[in-house]
Amino acid sequence: MKKILLLTVSLLLIGAAQGLAYGGVHIYAGNSTYSGNILYTYDGKYLYKGNSTYSGSVLFTYDGQYIYTGRSTYSGNTLFTYDGKYLYTGRTTYSGNTLATFDGKYIYSGRTTYSGNTIYTFDGRHIYKGRTTYSGDILYTVDGPVPFAVLCAACLY
Repeated sequence: MKKILLLTVSLLLIGAAQGLAYGGVHIYAGNSTYSGNILYTYDGKYLYKGNSTYSGSVLFTYDGQYIYTGRSTYSGNTLFTYDGKYLYTGRTTYSGNTLATFDGKYIYSGRTTYSGNTIYTFDGRHIYKGRTTYSGDILYTVDGPVPFAVLCAACLY
């Protein structure tokens, strides 16, 4: 009886985890988690437009290093490269192609951490315009973990 109960609970937990994984993380407009304000859905690989995981709604594919247009991993479709700190345009890590720098809290324009070049602040849940955490400056709200590179691509889209 204990084995059957353990098996049943295990299957329920696996099913719940899979349901959560397939539901995706949402990126909302402004300081909201209202379903009508969902701009994007991220499922761990694809960024979709709106509250959708339909293959026709894929905007970007992210493989952990590169962001590609659409549902592709073809090198010719590379939009951005991310190395853990810098986001580059195209399929390169050439410093002249640095689009943004992320230090864990602030997102800077270009290859710098100068406070005057701060374009966004990210507190793990909200993306603010500029170097602030004032609620009136919230541009986006996320309801789960989204990689920096994907957030940047979404902000720039």
